[in-house]
Amino acid sequence: MKVTKLVSTCDIKDCPTIYATDRGTLLVQGETPADHGLQIPANETLVEIPMELIQKAIRDNLI
Repeated sequence: MKVTKLVSTCDIKDCPTIYATDRGTLLVQGETPADHGLQIPANETLVEIPMELIQKAIRDNLI
């Protein structure tokens, strides 16, 4: 899989980030919340990202 960084909230590796793949999908990097109370299948996960990241990606016409 080829991954391209689209947008981030900072320039270091441990910040919320959105990546595009050559599969036509997005990868999202963010915090893994533990207090959500949801039942998530074993093959899935949740990540929490700031709304600012989505707004920046839309504003910059990245998604």
